[in-house]
Amino acid sequence: MRVTKKLLLGSVVVTAALALAACAPTTETPSGEATDGGPSEVTVGVVTSESGPLAGYGKQYLDAFKAGLDYATDGTGEIDGTAITVEYRDDAGDPDKAVTAVKELIGEGVDIIAGTASSGVALAVAEQAEQNKVLYISGPAAADAITGINDYTFRSGRQSAQDVATAGTFLDDLEGKTVAVFAQDNAFGQGNVAAVQAILGGAGATVTPVLVAEDVTEFTPFAQQVLAGAPDLVFVAWAGATSGAMWQAMSQQGVLDEIPVVTGLGDAATFGAYGEASEKINFLNHYFPEAPDNDVNTAMVEAIEEAGGTPDLFSPDGFNAAIMIVHAIQEGQGDVDAMVSALEGFEFEGPKGTMTVRESDHALIQEMYQVKLVADGGTFVPELVDTVSADDVAPAEAE
Repeated sequence: MRVTKKLLLGSVVVTAALALAACAPTTETPSGEATDGGPSEVTVGVVTSESGPLAGYGKQYLDAFKAGLDYATDGTGEIDGTAITVEYRDDAGDPDKAVTAVKELIGEGVDIIAGTASSGVALAVAEQAEQNKVLYISGPAAADAITGINDYTFRSGRQSAQDVATAGTFLDDLEGKTVAVFAQDNAFGQGNVAAVQAILGGAGATVTPVLVAEDVTEFTPFAQQVLAGAPDLVFVAWAGATSGAMWQAMSQQGVLDEIPVVTGLGDAATFGAYGEASEKINFLNHYFPEAPDNDVNTAMVEAIEEAGGTPDLFSPDGFNAAIMIVHAIQEGQGDVDAMVSALEGFEFEGPKGTMTVRESDHALIQEMYQVKLVADGGTFVPELVDTVSADDVAPAEAE
């Protein structure tokens, strides 16, 4: 095992113990015949998108999870004599299908669940984890509501608040600055406005939304509106088929030349989506393979490529999940309460460097990246601008 648990110096002290209601350890476990050192076998249920709109994210997670399990067990598939078996289920991005799969797995005696690329799925699975008192480690799903939702739920990736905080690092000081949020007038866009107001507004910035109806196809007036407001920073939250036209208008109207514009850099499939705006945008980023420089990242990238996969945006989430699960099994020996305790405050080296599971709400504290796209032949590739300290973008503790 190549990971260790350390006490977090200067962390917030939790004044009350978590009330975990799972049963105490017994001489037998549904996952396998018990031994003096723990169960002979533990089964892990991995539920994520193997089909549906987020299948690409699911594949990134699964390829890295398998590489991480091999890494964390030194290629044996077991830890301290306990064999780790994995059952895979496809949720297709559907919360109802995910809940059905999770219930079936729990009914078969599985008490560790991992995966989920969709935030809606993750929230539904977290509810099942609490009701059935099983350990759940969410994957790429970024909704902030997952953090602190219950005692049994953890996450192996970043959350939206860390994205927004990273956007704020493109200004030296937020106090007295104006940040425009350019987004679609839907739940996704409104959610981003609320997050920017809470996080960057809470740091002293004035936040001005520029919301665009989803059926709009001509973006020149809105780009001009942004220019007229003369903000110090523009945060763009956009998704869907109109992205290309939107970025073209922002570029042609001079917004990208006059004002720093920040948006999130997605997976490799999106690198060519920005057209003439590509080299003018400032990108916040969760991960791309060349960003970290450490042995764990090298091991993950090599393992995924050797298996025929491609490391991408959500690869660390799968790799981290495997490390966390192996640690939980090693320390908790199959008992859910003990596994939860083992993960709270757990610090380990992942592909992105040092990762810390915050004890109070199970947020995963981690570095983030400032990135730019640069032309490379007929395409664009990401280039690291700066690494943002984990503490500088740590989300507020969930209440």
